[in-house]
Amino acid sequence: MSLLRRIERARPAVEGESPAPGTQVPVPQPAGSPSPPAQGASAPSHHRPFLGTLPARESFREAKYRVQNRLVNELDPKLDLSNQVEVRRQIEELFAKIADDEGLALTRAERVRMLEQISDEILGLGPLEPLLRDDTVTEVMVNGPQQVYIEREGRLEMTNVTFQNDEHVMRIIQRIIAPIGRRVDESSPMVDARLADGSRVNAIIPPLSLVGPVITIRKFSATPYTVEDLIRFGTASPEMFEFLEACVKARLNIFVAGGTGSGKTTMLNILSSFIPDDERIVTIEDAAELQLRQEHVVTLEARPSNIEGKGAVPIRELVRNALRMRPDRIVVGECRSAEALDMLQAMNTGHDGSMSTGHANTPRDMLARLETMVLMAGMDLPLRAIREQVSSAVDLIVHQNRLKDGTRRITNITEVQGMEGEVIVMQDIFVYEQTGVADGKILGRLRPTGIRPRFVEKFDVAGIHLPPNVFGSPF
Repeated sequence: MSLLRRIERARPAVEGESPAPGTQVPVPQPAGSPSPPAQGASAPSHHRPFLGTLPARESFREAKYRVQNRLVNELDPKLDLSNQVEVRRQIEELFAKIADDEGLALTRAERVRMLEQISDEILGLGPLEPLLRDDTVTEVMVNGPQQVYIEREGRLEMTNVTFQNDEHVMRIIQRIIAPIGRRVDESSPMVDARLADGSRVNAIIPPLSLVGPVITIRKFSATPYTVEDLIRFGTASPEMFEFLEACVKARLNIFVAGGTGSGKTTMLNILSSFIPDDERIVTIEDAAELQLRQEHVVTLEARPSNIEGKGAVPIRELVRNALRMRPDRIVVGECRSAEALDMLQAMNTGHDGSMSTGHANTPRDMLARLETMVLMAGMDLPLRAIREQVSSAVDLIVHQNRLKDGTRRITNITEVQGMEGEVIVMQDIFVYEQTGVADGKILGRLRPTGIRPRFVEKFDVAGIHLPPNVFGSPF
């Protein structure tokens, strides 16, 4: 998007309000400037990601809009927006000049804050920028213009960040989706997208949302989590990861299961990091989120339909195409529907070591969901045939939970052993055992069940030898 268009989109944010009846305007305003807050009301800050009441001056918001209005008018529209260093330098110079011309009585901290907010509005995602820069924030939830929540350490917190109105939120949504060619409007009021750093974005707008435009951003760490990080968080034990690394290198087919926000994609990233560098990996996702560090990685992304309802390329077609791309491993970000059938067929036809994720409450539920998703492909298959396909394709299920205290834990690592009669037989290799609650924190331990999996012979074929204590004792 050109700088001229970006400026034009930023300008309504400072021209869209009219003074409320009885409002006293302390400083003369150019035509189209917004009104100051009503007398006696505190002016909310739009950008700072802290909680509580903002002790700001009544005129700060009004002064910021006035300076921003002048700045976007005087900024050179021919500037190359991709050169953000140069654009930011010119913004700083113009801001200093305008602030002096206006005679703003601001402290140094207020000047810095005002400059940051104006820069974020022109170059970034406006009020969301400070939240996205805060490494302690893992999720951002915008419920209309006046209500913004964040997730920090697994718990929800309401911030004092606000937008001017619905149009302001819509401009931010458009700024997010424009670079990746997505669209959102009344005819297509939902969209999935991603930020430049891989963070996942979902937006839904009126008429489907009754509270105004809603944005949900699942932030990804700039540096992907490592095994050491997850051990430190208590997500899994060193023995668990030693076992999982052996499973990946022995080319077992793995599903990562769990509920929303339980850390499935993070775990899939960790498991994918165990794939040897000399293998060709094809990843398939709705919105590219995986952050694989191997050299030989081909990333495919599904495409939604265009404004005419044509041109959609679903994950299922990408899975089929991936089979013709000579992959050593196929990694599907998430199986949601009919693509599960093609994924299972790939796992059963020489593409060992493939991985995916799925929503489920337990490992057993994951198998039931796979059966349901295969039926969604429209094939009139008997249930036993589907179960035989699932049991022969899937070797291991890694199940994660987000506990009530916000922590994320691997609660089951379960082997799929095969069929007995009409039932798929499963066996836990590792489990999470809750022992109590203290100060709101759930206490528990990750332990092996003492049972060696049947596929351990594949470790020997691959030249992988685990120490006997990995599987521990059930007592």
